[in-house]
Amino acid sequence: MNRVLDLASLRSLVAIAELGGVTKAANALNLTQSAVSMQIKRLEEALDLKLLHRAARSVTVTPEGDQLVGYARKMLELNDEALRRLTTSEFEGTLTLGVPHDIVYPHIPQVLKRFDAEFPRVKVDLESSSTLKLIAAFEEGKFDVILTTGLNQPPECETLLTSQMRWIGAPNGQAWNRRPLRLAFEPECIFRGPTTDALDKAGIPWEFAVLSSSSRTVEATVSADLALHVALSETVMPSCSVLPDSCGLPELIPIYINMYVSQRGPNAVARNHMADLIRKAYHTAAKPMRAA
Repeated sequence: MNRVLDLASLRSLVAIAELGGVTKAANALNLTQSAVSMQIKRLEEALDLKLLHRAARSVTVTPEGDQLVGYARKMLELNDEALRRLTTSEFEGTLTLGVPHDIVYPHIPQVLKRFDAEFPRVKVDLESSSTLKLIAAFEEGKFDVILTTGLNQPPECETLLTSQMRWIGAPNGQAWNRRPLRLAFEPECIFRGPTTDALDKAGIPWEFAVLSSSSRTVEATVSADLALHVALSETVMPSCSVLPDSCGLPELIPIYINMYVSQRGPNAVARNHMADLIRKAYHTAAKPMRAA
C-alpha cells in the first residue's frame, strides 16, 4: 500500500529547520510543543528515519531530515497554491477578453485552455470584434484585456508583435492577375485603407467584390478565387495562401498587435495572469508562414 506523508507534519519539520528549534516552530504554527514533537515522531516512524538530532539545548535536522525538508517545501507550496486559487476571491469571478476576428488563431485557444486550468473558478467571456469596436468598449470599461491590430503603438498599450500584412488568395488561384483587382474585406477592417492606398499609389485599379461583416463570407470568396484579401503572415486562413512577391502587387505596411490591460475593477490577479499568458504566447510565436 502506498504511504502518504502528512502535510501538517511536514510543515512542522520545515518550521523547525527554518527557525532552529521545536519551541520556536510550535509558537510560529500556533501549536503546543508536544504536538509538534508528536508530528515529527510520526514522520520518523512512517519513514523509519531519524529526522532530528536532539541535544540538551538544541535540535538540528539530520541529513535525511534536510533532504525531506526540500521535498516538503515543494509539496507545501503546491498545496498552498491550490488552496489559494480554489478558495480565494481573487481567483473567482468573470474576466472579459476581446480579440479581433483575424487574430483569435493561433494563440488564443491555447491561452484560454491554460488559463482555465490555473483559474478554474474564473469564467472568461471572449468577444471577437473589430479593433475599433474593442477599443471603444475598453475605454468604457467593458473589457479586462483586449488585443488590437493597429497602424501605430499608442503609449497606453503594449506591443506584442510587429507583423507584415500579406496578400492572400486561393491556392494556385489567378485572382491576383485580374484587373480591376477584386478585393474582399469586412467594412471595419483596418487593413482596408492601407491596402487600397497601396494599390492607388501603384496605379493598380481595384474594386470590392465583397464588403461583408462576416469573416466567413470573406474567406469563402477568397478561397473560391473570386477576390483577394490581406492578412497578417501568422493568421492566414486555412483555405487560403500567401501570394508570392512575384505576383507584382505592392508591398504592404507593417501592422502592430497591441494589448491593453485594464487597471480598474476586481480580479487584478487573474487579469494580469491572462495578460502574461498572452504575452508569453506571442513571444514564442511560430515562424511566419512561407509564401505559396
